[in-house]
Amino acid sequence: MNIKRKKICAFGIWLFFIFGAGTGLCRTEHEVYFENTEYELNIYKIYGAENGKTLMIIGGIQGDEPGGYLSADLYADMALRRGKLIVVPRANFFSIIEHKRAINRDMNRRFTPVNSKEFYEDKIVEILKGLIAKSDYLLNLHEGSGFFSEEWESDLKNPMRFGQSIIADTDVYHSNEKGIELRLGDTAKRVADDVNKKIGNQLYHFRFNNHRTFEKDSSHPEQRKSATFYALSTHGIPAFGIETSKQIKDLETKVRLQSMVINAFMDEFGIIPENPKVALDTPRLKYLVVSLNGSQNIVAKDGDEIRVKKGERIMVSQIEANYERGLNVDILGAGTANDYQKEIEIQEPTKAIVRKDGFKCGEVYISVIKDEDNPGLVSELKNNYTGPSKELSSKSPGIIYLILELNGSRQVLVNGEHIKTIRGDRMKLLDVVVEGINANGLTVNFLGFVGNKIKNTGEDRGYTINTAKDLWIKYSKGGNGLQYSIAINNADKRIGEIFVDIEEPRLNYLVVKHSQGGQRWYASSETIFITPNDVMEIVDIKTNIHGNSGVKVHVTGDNGEMETRVIAGYHLSKGGTGDKNGAGPAIIVSRDGMVMGKTAVQVGEPVAAKENN
Repeated sequence: MNIKRKKICAFGIWLFFIFGAGTGLCRTEHEVYFENTEYELNIYKIYGAENGKTLMIIGGIQGDEPGGYLSADLYADMALRRGKLIVVPRANFFSIIEHKRAINRDMNRRFTPVNSKEFYEDKIVEILKGLIAKSDYLLNLHEGSGFFSEEWESDLKNPMRFGQSIIADTDVYHSNEKGIELRLGDTAKRVADDVNKKIGNQLYHFRFNNHRTFEKDSSHPEQRKSATFYALSTHGIPAFGIETSKQIKDLETKVRLQSMVINAFMDEFGIIPENPKVALDTPRLKYLVVSLNGSQNIVAKDGDEIRVKKGERIMVSQIEANYERGLNVDILGAGTANDYQKEIEIQEPTKAIVRKDGFKCGEVYISVIKDEDNPGLVSELKNNYTGPSKELSSKSPGIIYLILELNGSRQVLVNGEHIKTIRGDRMKLLDVVVEGINANGLTVNFLGFVGNKIKNTGEDRGYTINTAKDLWIKYSKGGNGLQYSIAINNADKRIGEIFVDIEEPRLNYLVVKHSQGGQRWYASSETIFITPNDVMEIVDIKTNIHGNSGVKVHVTGDNGEMETRVIAGYHLSKGGTGDKNGAGPAIIVSRDGMVMGKTAVQVGEPVAAKENN
């Protein structure tokens, strides 16, 4: 079995006063199985800062239900305060690529006790079974036909339809062997009632759909091979299918409805999240990085043509689009349904089609030329492909894209675009894509930064730039350090410019939990009042910095010096007065030595504070 574990992202800040101790951490683990196959499986495990129950979310187990896999995808990037998520956004990526319910067999009918392992679907099901065994709850996301109703109202609204329903295999599940009784119907009805209050269109209201799968006269005996039945009957896990209706044609509406139900279940299970953003931009290819014969790298944007000689090999090594997941490349007439990062020998003219979840978002033409012609890139948008093009684009020389990393996240910017940053962000200039000129004579110069301090060549690609420490203010626009230019020059002639806007880091507020009762928020410069017996815990910190990257929290010690680490078990009731002037201790939030906010702590009588809702 091919499995690859990718990077682990961690963030979160915890601080205990008086008797509390320990550090909570919110982190995400990404695992990849069957990498670079048509059925690549990506799994995301999100751990909350506080321990809690584990909810597994499966999307895309059937590839013709985009509402399910796009909804699950929102939760792969979620930050949790409490609990754990196991998110499988695209359980059946091959069927998603092909826009089919199934390729060999329906994956949601392969959860039998004994797995034949005959098809790739069975390999994936075995992995899903192992994850289910480690979960406390399961949600399987689907789209169903029509609208479920307990009574027959029409052909599209009746008991045999699935749409807009929350499905369970029974109303109440008893197991003497496991010693449990699960009232699944009550849970589903509570969730439906909570969600329906927020849905204006009554046709879109959710209803509990009891499949009575354990009963001999069930109308849905096929569900005995499903993921939810397996989770419930084998592991005693409350499991539900969430079905939005296929008759709802607006995809964003379906995703919003699906996510409302997921959020309500998370609240029911005590899993506290940061709500995901629902943003369904049209998928758009920015560029491909294509290697030719294992050496030359070509950057090709949507509509470009790559010229190769017959028998030469190409490999798409990178896809840059406005989405990170669900992308694949299909080189028509060659390879397989997913040719990403595979070397393909070209024998005749073709196209590299880029899709997101089976939806086309871009294409690059591949032409076969004669031996005497030069291979490479023709940067020219084509409305109709008629074969090899002999001439380069007639557009004026200029920049197409500047590629950079901001805090490790890749950004692609067009000429004249502004990129917003917070002082202390790290930036690395990677490359520039141009047309109509030879890229060898280009320099990319961050005005106000010197990469090579021995010999300043004006070329700043490859250096990590700390926007808090490495920039010269006098070279900023207006000399105030709030905006800088990245100049792209060709033989001392400027052909493009990108603007870097810098905002100062800012503490918005702290959220503090008091052992004497209540959870309160405190703005910067406010004073936190506690009684001698109070135990305080910082449960959240809000800044204008994404993910609180680089943010540190310190407590001033008795000698007035700032501690170099987060303090655990700081005894305020026993400690001195804070500093030599008698000032009490303070919580200081900083980034790269820049103080973003300071909140004083005073031991004394309690004072009313704002309640955090």
